[in-house]
Amino acid sequence: MSHMPDEWRRNLPIPDVARLGFTAQDIRNQVPAFDKRQALRPPGNPPNVLIVLIDDMGFGASSAFGGPCHMPTAERLAAQGLKYSRFHTTALCSPTRQALLTGRNHHSVGMGVITELATAAPGYNGIRPNSAATMAHILKYNGYGTAAFGKMHQTPAWETSPSGPFDRWPVGDGFEKFYGFLGGETNQWEPTLFDGTKAVKPPRTPAEGYHLSEDLVDETIAWVRAQRSLTPDKPFFAYLSFGAVHAPHHVAPEWREPYRGRFDDGWDAQRERTLERQKAMGVVPAEAELAPWPEGIPHWDRLTEQQKQVAAALMENYAGFAAHTDHQVGRLVDLLGEMGVLEDTLIFYLLGDNGASAEGGLDGTTNELFALNGMKDTIENVMAGLGTLGGPESYPHYPVGWALAMDTPYQWTKQVASHYGGTRNGLIVQWLRGIAGKGEVRHQWHHVIDVLPTVLEITGLPEPYSVDGVAQRPIEGVSMRYSFADADAPERHTTQYFEMFGNRGIYHLGWTAVTRHRIPWETGAQTMCSFDDDVWELYDTSGDWTQARDLAQREPDKLARLKEQFLIEAAKYQVFPLDDRVAERMNPEAAGRPDLLADRTSMTLYAGMTQLLENTVPNVKNKSHTITAEIEVPEGGANGVIVVQGGRFGGWALYLNQGRPVYCYNYFGRQHFYLRAPEPLAPGRHTVRLEFTYDGGGVGKGGSGLLTVDGAKVVEGRIEATTPYLFSADETLDIGIDTASPVSPDYTETGNSFTGTIDFVRIDIGGDDHSHLEDPEHRHHRMIARQ
Repeated sequence: MSHMPDEWRRNLPIPDVARLGFTAQDIRNQVPAFDKRQALRPPGNPPNVLIVLIDDMGFGASSAFGGPCHMPTAERLAAQGLKYSRFHTTALCSPTRQALLTGRNHHSVGMGVITELATAAPGYNGIRPNSAATMAHILKYNGYGTAAFGKMHQTPAWETSPSGPFDRWPVGDGFEKFYGFLGGETNQWEPTLFDGTKAVKPPRTPAEGYHLSEDLVDETIAWVRAQRSLTPDKPFFAYLSFGAVHAPHHVAPEWREPYRGRFDDGWDAQRERTLERQKAMGVVPAEAELAPWPEGIPHWDRLTEQQKQVAAALMENYAGFAAHTDHQVGRLVDLLGEMGVLEDTLIFYLLGDNGASAEGGLDGTTNELFALNGMKDTIENVMAGLGTLGGPESYPHYPVGWALAMDTPYQWTKQVASHYGGTRNGLIVQWLRGIAGKGEVRHQWHHVIDVLPTVLEITGLPEPYSVDGVAQRPIEGVSMRYSFADADAPERHTTQYFEMFGNRGIYHLGWTAVTRHRIPWETGAQTMCSFDDDVWELYDTSGDWTQARDLAQREPDKLARLKEQFLIEAAKYQVFPLDDRVAERMNPEAAGRPDLLADRTSMTLYAGMTQLLENTVPNVKNKSHTITAEIEVPEGGANGVIVVQGGRFGGWALYLNQGRPVYCYNYFGRQHFYLRAPEPLAPGRHTVRLEFTYDGGGVGKGGSGLLTVDGAKVVEGRIEATTPYLFSADETLDIGIDTASPVSPDYTETGNSFTGTIDFVRIDIGGDDHSHLEDPEHRHHRMIARQ
């Protein structure tokens, strides 16, 4: 079914064609014979499609674009393909990914922000409309095999539980195979994984050599091999979206070692070096300047020696992480070559979904959970953790200064959609059969929404009018194929708006008008002016490549016209009304988004319920609560986890150790508070209950714990400090097992399953919630730091 009119492919899935009716009672007498049923295939001989997306990498990080992180696979692909020097994203993870896969602007498809902050407004509701089918839908319905591996943070947060619905999980977004995770980040050593919609454990432990990036490529390779083995005439679309190099920056020491001492002279010197390399490569013009350094971020010579030592080590670790990730991409590219399909595979290698992340704070951290809880790690704590940096015992992120350096030569960072430090990312395109140019740079201005129309043009597939019976909105990007053969071709993406958290801008025919509304790394309350009072800047990027010279005062008429252009584009693509609210968007009811838990104060869970993400179960933080478990102990006693939430870097667990009930509260991996029963449980049925009475007076305070067995008190004690907001960005609540990193040192990653029988576990939360006492701006910073 490859030879059919384009019009048949405009309505997907392609309707079945009426078959010739029977002409005989006996099949042997049927004349004419029935036509053989043909497998669905795309027209002609289109290439395979591979999209590789790196997380949280700025323009100036990869060696392919002049940066310090050695990425030989990116260099190799670029040497046989094209680099795009003016390619843009949305400035944040989920919005970029939704725009990439749909070919529409992020507000057009409901992803003006992450789903955890969704509102009822159409541009911000966190829901991809069914009138905007994905690239995977279109390719699958035209005969491609489709698969996604890695980070997929587009599923609405309230739909990530085992009860679904699953139509906005990756398998509902057109991917026939999915293996990866749904959140903004994950532990690279001990991730929370799904295969399709089923929670699964990694195939190995960290001690056995497991790392998520390697696992994702192993899975991709296995899938590609199966596709080529079983259906060699069927092209494939593989979307490999790494959790790397998003925090936590996890990598083995041998990858960090080559960078030892490389960053001792600091981020200012690195910016200068990177810019010179970029000029030599031609990815920026010879006259390009370093964009201004933001106020409030110290230059390297203002740091203490201790701060310099910490910052250099954290950057060495990040660079090793990036190199390790690129090496995994190289394994996949090598496999394509060995199979003889590399020449006919269209590869997009996106070096970042936004600018570099400034969410590690001014000094960085070895436990990012501090930042995710709006807290600041101390330089002493970070120093103490350098010995395990990058390994399973750490959860690191580098300082803001390195984020700015990794965005060289541009200003600002991830989240700041107004400036190119937040939105300009390196792109490499290779298609050996279809692109004649090798090792060339393309300077045409493009955006992530342009990838889908490029794929459609190259594969010869028409833009569909309807998908699954739903009329489709027009694709909003433009194809980049015109630039493949002509470096001097006039650019076709001439106008593009930007908006994220009120930071906004407009590009039009070489000019940009931009305004920054909020600062991403400030954790305290920010005094934000009204949108009407935001100060706009103006840049002529045809001569000022890096937005270094503001012309707003010299060209007020030009600025006024561009601001008007922004209003037109924003109105067209559902950007309005702008929303910089904080407290209201944290509250599902006030924001107008669905809430899986709503007003429930109790939930009963059963054996086998595992990998329940934190926002799908009752929140026990900042309030009194009880945990009640009905269990049965067999003859000979029992051990193992009854219920657990979180992991090595924060959480709580109720378990039996040597037959004795134990409650452990893990405070950021730095302190463990225990309530240990003095005697083991006798065989038979028991009710084990933990009662926690919160002190009150704010968030993250302590409380008193009481452990009872069958109604009798067995031990009580103090938990002097508690996690205020988030146990983990990815670790989960599990019944009968701890599926990832262990909350308590009393047990290990494996062999911790409960050896008795669990009838149920019930969580009841009290009415003394103190979470509202958090500063709203503080809460906003925490939520966004998870992206």
